[in-house]
Amino acid sequence: MELIKQNTQSQIIKLLLIVFLGSVILAISAKIKIPFYPVPMTMQTFVVLFLGISFGYKIALATVALYLFEGIMGLPVFSNSPEKGIGLVYFTGPTMGYLIGFLSACFLASFVKLNDNYLLIFIKLILSVSTIYILGILWLGTLIGWDKPIVELGIMPFLLAEIFKIVLLTILTKKIYKLRKFI
Repeated sequence: MELIKQNTQSQIIKLLLIVFLGSVILAISAKIKIPFYPVPMTMQTFVVLFLGISFGYKIALATVALYLFEGIMGLPVFSNSPEKGIGLVYFTGPTMGYLIGFLSACFLASFVKLNDNYLLIFIKLILSVSTIYILGILWLGTLIGWDKPIVELGIMPFLLAEIFKIVLLTILTKKIYKLRKFI
């Protein structure tokens, strides 16, 4: 009985460590800006999808939720914080829809399977990342007005970078998926 209790405790500690480290990696991915056309690229969406693929929806959702909570509580984990504000003020700004979309994206990315072919993996990842942009433009349109060019502002500058990241993830998915064996 004691062995089972210790095993369960060590499993919980391991999962908590993965969630914490995942939120740190997500915060780092938000800060690194890679020169790309037409706007600099961060690797946030790559990490969000990576979490869903490699650890499944429970750990991925917990990790992204912790990341969002850290940002709401005032830690400068978001892409343009602290330059453009911190905490709840930043969170409820123009990027809130995208940030909330991270939750749906990591959840949907967790449905990628090892035996999926590359085309199916690509389609699943496109659908996953699309939820980020759908929620993002819905919030952006609500915030700044629907009379503005919402799609041109909130999606178009990021399309090329997203396709690049999804192709990269599609190629790496079969290797990434093997991380689940360690959980």
